[in-house]
Amino acid sequence: MGYAGLRRSDGQIAESVRRRVAVVTGTRAEYGALQSVLSAIATEPRLELQLVVTGMHLLPQFGATIRQIQQDARAAGRKWRLDARVRMQRGSDEPLDQAEGLARGVAGIARFLERAHTDIVLVLGDRIEAMAGALAAVTTGRLLAHIHGGDLAPGDFDQSLRQAITKLAHVHFAATRRSAQRIVRSGEKPRYVYAVGAPGLDRLRELIKICGPRQERSHEALVVYHATGRPASHEQRVMTAILQAARTAGLRRAIIYPNTDRGHRGILRAIELHRRTSPPDEVEVFASLPRDEYLRRLLQADVLVGNSSSGIIEAPVAGTPSVNIGDRQAGREPGGPSIIQAGESPQAILRAIRKALRLRPRRGGPSVYGDGRAGKRIARILAKLPLQRVLHDKRLLV
Repeated sequence: MGYAGLRRSDGQIAESVRRRVAVVTGTRAEYGALQSVLSAIATEPRLELQLVVTGMHLLPQFGATIRQIQQDARAAGRKWRLDARVRMQRGSDEPLDQAEGLARGVAGIARFLERAHTDIVLVLGDRIEAMAGALAAVTTGRLLAHIHGGDLAPGDFDQSLRQAITKLAHVHFAATRRSAQRIVRSGEKPRYVYAVGAPGLDRLRELIKICGPRQERSHEALVVYHATGRPASHEQRVMTAILQAARTAGLRRAIIYPNTDRGHRGILRAIELHRRTSPPDEVEVFASLPRDEYLRRLLQADVLVGNSSSGIIEAPVAGTPSVNIGDRQAGREPGGPSIIQAGESPQAILRAIRKALRLRPRRGGPSVYGDGRAGKRIARILAKLPLQRVLHDKRLLV
């Protein structure tokens, strides 16, 4: 069988039976959202999956989640494997760690793409790992496909990265119709903008069918709070307020570590202090959770508290109220009416938690983020794209 990855002497892609698709993953959350996409690519006869692992996955202090990826790869048998490890950040809380990590990522991923004769590079979201994959793709002449472009969420400098990746990308897999419209308004060609839904809902909707309706209250808050580039001392105060509010509301706390954004050290200090000063049966702390376990925790929790995108996208479909704190997700389309916005003071957070606990959203309802079949749509589109035409059509319409 021939492979599309072979390049002619003029550097152009030689179209043939299978396309080599390199999927870049750098964080546990984005890897979880990508799992249905990975499975769909791996089982699509016209595609060959290549998996590039980087970023937080390689950092022991954040759970060394590469082990989970290796376990998933073994479970998938010959369908997919871990093809490259590219070390980026060192886990420091200094801005230079992000900048130097980005440079290492671009160089390392580019070397892999050349060595592996990759045709298409697929990235998700707005983090520096996705940016590294995007830059490596376009500077080595690969087609770049981007998931979750057109969303609004400032994060640290996330929104700037998301928009930059959109301008680099040749093909866009938007999570909502509104996001797709933003991409088109920015000048991208409509023929290469697809509203496929959020792949993070694919497995969640499967689990809802398995788990069925909620049976009883768990009296537990799932806490996922990320830094937004502010000083570590500020982020520590906010995380402390979140954990105190959940305790005052009478909830057990299942706490998951933040990502590597600037200021994360303060959040880790707040978590450790809270763990030491709380009864053991009230607090569980996880550096990371496998995707299925995280989704099951979300399904059983009485409330999700923090500023993760899962509070906006997955929680409403899970039927779990969420308290979204601060501006990290400002502008992102709500996935349902069960999202309560809160300021960062202990009083504001406690009021929002109590309001959320009075809600009883329906599990498995409709969402602007789609019907749970995004991964299959993405694989089908990648298998049929005319690679040369798409590469040459990358011109803005504004």
